[in-house]
Amino acid sequence: MSKALDSLIERVRVAREARGSLAIRGTGTKSFYGEPIQGQLLDVRGLTGITRYEPSELVMTVRGGTPIAEVEAELARRNQYLAFEPPRYPDTERPGQRGGTIGGMVATGLSGPSRAAMGSVRDYVLGMTLLTGKAEVLTFGGQVMKNVAGYDVSRMVTGSLGILGVICEVSLKVMPTPSYTSTLRFDCSEGEALDLMQRWAGQPLPVNATAWWQGALVVRLSGATTAVAAANQKMGGEPIDNALAQRFWLGMRDQTDDFFVEARRALADGAALWRLSVPSGAPPLPLPGDQLIDWGGAQRWWVTREPAARVRQIATQAGGHATLFRARDKTASSNGLGVFAPLKPPLDRIHQELKQAFDPDGVFNPGRLYPGL
Repeated sequence: MSKALDSLIERVRVAREARGSLAIRGTGTKSFYGEPIQGQLLDVRGLTGITRYEPSELVMTVRGGTPIAEVEAELARRNQYLAFEPPRYPDTERPGQRGGTIGGMVATGLSGPSRAAMGSVRDYVLGMTLLTGKAEVLTFGGQVMKNVAGYDVSRMVTGSLGILGVICEVSLKVMPTPSYTSTLRFDCSEGEALDLMQRWAGQPLPVNATAWWQGALVVRLSGATTAVAAANQKMGGEPIDNALAQRFWLGMRDQTDDFFVEARRALADGAALWRLSVPSGAPPLPLPGDQLIDWGGAQRWWVTREPAARVRQIATQAGGHATLFRARDKTASSNGLGVFAPLKPPLDRIHQELKQAFDPDGVFNPGRLYPGL
C-alpha cells in the first residue's frame, strides 16, 4: 500500500499548498448521494487488498479501495458475511455489474434491509487508518471491540462522506451466516403493517428484516433452525419460496426492487426520492406519492412531488428527519434547503470543529455533506 499511499499523500500536499480541493472517489457508484461533487478527482482504488482476516475472531482488515464484492466473496468461503448488508449500486465503468469499495461503504454509511435488527455500518467499524487534509496518516481504534482507543473517531468518520479524509484501511467486525432463513408475506394496510412490526419488535422473535409496499408486508426471519421454525408457526403469514425471497431481499438491498425501479422512472418526470428516518412507532405519514417502509417502520421511502419544506416538516413532526436521496436536479428539488436535514446547535458547531481538526484547509469533498464543510 505504501506506494499508492505515498502518491495520495503527495496529491494532498500539493492541493493544500495550492488551496485546491480533491474529490475522493473509488468506483463512483455512490456519486449520486449527498451534495454535488467538487474538486479534482482523487482515485483511491490503488489502496486495495485484504490485509488481515481472522475468521475465528470475526475480524477483517481491508484497504479502502478494495471492492465490496472481493470482501464478500472471501467471507462467504468461511460462511461469514457483512451483517448490515451494504447496498451495491451499478458500476459506472463495468456495465451490468454492481460495485462499490469498502472505503465508499464506510464513508456513506448506508445499510441494507437488516439494519434495524443487526445494526448499521458504524456498529461494525472497529478502527481505521485515515489520511487527513493535513497530509497526515493517523490510525484510530483497533481490531477488537474492547480496544476503544480512538474508537469514537472511527465511528465519526463513518457516514461523513469523505469530508474528514481518505479511509486508507478499516477493520470490520463480521458475522457468521445465519444457519436458517425464511420469509413470510402478509396482506395488510399500512397501519396494520406498522402495528404488526411494533408488536413483533416487543417479542423474542428472530425478525431480521421487514418491508411493506402496496398492501404487502414481507418479513425475513433468520437464526437457529428451531427458532425460525417456531416463529413461522407463531406469526402465520404466507411462506415465500426461498429462491424468490432471496431475489426480493437482494432487490431491497441493492435498490433494484420494483419500488426503486418505478422511483427512477418518476424522477425523470420531476419527482424526488426521499428517505425519511422516523421512530419506528410513528403513525402513517400524510404525504402524497408512493411509499415503501422498512427497518421495522423506522425508514420510509417516498417518491413524491411535494416541496422539500413540506417533506421536512412532516418528518420533523413525526420525530425524525428527511434526506433527499435521488432527484433529477437535487438543487431544484431541495429548494435551497440542502440534501440533508440542516444541523441544529450544537451539532453544527461540532461538525465545524471536526472539519477544522482533520481538514482545516477544506481539501476533501468540500460541501459534499453540508455547505461550508
